[in-house]
Amino acid sequence: MSSKVPEKEITESFARSGGPGGQNVNKVETKVEVRWRPQSSAAFTDEEKSRIQKVLKNKISQDGELIVVAQKKRSQEQNRSLAMEKLQELVAAALIIKKKRKPTKPTKSSKERRLTSKRKTSEKRQNRRVKYSE
Repeated sequence: MSSKVPEKEITESFARSGGPGGQNVNKVETKVEVRWRPQSSAAFTDEEKSRIQKVLKNKISQDGELIVVAQKKRSQEQNRSLAMEKLQELVAAALIIKKKRKPTKPTKSSKERRLTSKRKTSEKRQNRRVKYSE
C-alpha cells in the first residue's frame, strides 16, 4: 500500500518543554508528543504491520503505541511538524527490506598475493635472526 501514516490515526499531546525559548518556555506548551498504534492502522497490510512491530519493537510502548517526541524548536507548530516527520521517517525506514549479503570467495590471484606477502615477511624475519656457528 503506502508507507505514510494517515494523520487521522495519530493523536497528539502538548506539554511545556525545556530547551530554547526564554520565558516562552515557562508559559507555552511547545513540546509535542505524537502517538500512533501500528496494529490498529488501516493504512498498512498485516505483513507491513508485523514488520513495523518487529523493527520498531524498542520504540513501541507496552500499550502498543509508537511515541515520538519533539521539543527542539521554539514554536509548537514547528515541533509538531518535526514530530510528524520523525514518525513518517521511522515507519518508512522500518518497511525497507534489506538485501541479503551473498558471501564471496577470495579470487585465486588474491590468495596468491596474500601467500607471497606472507612468504616475503617470513624471509625478512628469518634474515634478522642471529646465526650462531659452533
